[in-house]
Amino acid sequence: MSLLSPETARRRFTATAFLFWLPVGLYLPSQVLLLTERGLSLATVAGLFAVYSLTVAALELPTGGLSDVIGRRPVLAASGALNLGALLLVSTASSLWVLGAAMLLLGAGRALSSGPAEAWYVDTVQAAAGPDAELRTGLARGGSASAAALAVGTLAGGSLPLLLDRIGADPSRITGGVVLPLSVPSMLAAVVCAVFVGYVLTALPEPPRPPATVAGILRGVPDTVRTGVRLGARDGLVRRLLLTAAASGAALCAVELLTPPRAAAATGGSESGAVLFAVLACAGFVCTGAGSHLAPAVARRLGGRGDRAVLLCMVACASGLLLLGATAGSASPVASVLAVCGYALVYLALGCAGPNENDLLHRRVGGTVRATALSVQSLALQLTGALAGLAAGALPAGPLPWLLAGAVVLGGATVWLRSPSAEPEPEPEPKQLPEPRQEPKQEPKQEPEQEQEAAEADTAAVTPSGTGP
Repeated sequence: MSLLSPETARRRFTATAFLFWLPVGLYLPSQVLLLTERGLSLATVAGLFAVYSLTVAALELPTGGLSDVIGRRPVLAASGALNLGALLLVSTASSLWVLGAAMLLLGAGRALSSGPAEAWYVDTVQAAAGPDAELRTGLARGGSASAAALAVGTLAGGSLPLLLDRIGADPSRITGGVVLPLSVPSMLAAVVCAVFVGYVLTALPEPPRPPATVAGILRGVPDTVRTGVRLGARDGLVRRLLLTAAASGAALCAVELLTPPRAAAATGGSESGAVLFAVLACAGFVCTGAGSHLAPAVARRLGGRGDRAVLLCMVACASGLLLLGATAGSASPVASVLAVCGYALVYLALGCAGPNENDLLHRRVGGTVRATALSVQSLALQLTGALAGLAAGALPAGPLPWLLAGAVVLGGATVWLRSPSAEPEPEPEPKQLPEPRQEPKQEPKQEPEQEQEAAEADTAAVTPSGTGP
């Protein structure tokens, strides 16, 4: 297989990111409102979101390890197929149990997707240009493409139900209430998922791998997962990145769960609330794309210090959440303007933080555990998001849920107050070699284990390249 050039890999990674996140943007504005329209309470909706987040959390590490063992492309294609099935169920189901199953499928699809595309991009670029290849620009463009897809999707998905109402097209009459106007964005998202699967299978070539066997997968995935977990446990920089991801999960969950009801209350109706939320979400994702685009420049202005850039971004994100909390009890024009500014600041800050975080991560880990490391990062985000969602759903409406999320993010920012350069880098475990003049110890069952541990430690060693400390 001929290697793709870094420019071609960057374009295909950008297209993959756009196609993956476009369906999310399509169903995001109407998802909460669709579920409440089916008769579910906000607390029940938060419970369904927790099912989704906990499913992602449970499968993050196994699916990341699976991608490192069998390849990026088949895992990404399976992700798109599961998302397609889940969205069709969400579009048509009214039973709580069926909706719970849809959230399980959606969570499994999300877990499969967290890491393979980015790992494919980094692997391809480093194979073509060496381990010192520049990564941050491509990561930033992927983040901008994701944000653009979310912006376009939310604007279209939020407008569709109101457009159907204005032209008198009511799918609920034709389908006996199975498909509501708020269901149409999810059904359109399922179509885009099918396009995503086709693109992944045709546009993301990988180097040949040994044929995957069931025994090899069952042995290789746990080994890779253990390596990724050990890396997060003993590497101080990776620990900081995981804590930052957890704080980001609390911020995103608060915004996604609390904004739609706030928009519906401001406009006086579900359909109009979906439109308002779509406009806000579109603006937020534009801010995410702008922040992602600015990420390399922000790091350069801070002397190339990605850790300083992450600290600045997390403080800005916490400030936006605190501003949203401070304005939650008022409907005055000034409070509304300040709330929109806080909302935009959250997304701008998270968009700028992402490429800088991942640049630090990719230069810290080796290719054999790259997708697993990204899965560990996503696991931290999803677990905290699930807990934050349950807490926000249980708390009374008003400033308190916003302020709690802001405090969590501010706590996540404090881990970057001290420079990571003060922490020792992880040392690989020495291989067990026999003494030249002594008989080796007769422990045949231990030697393979020692060699495996040493090999895993080698993958956790810091790569020689990098702008990180």
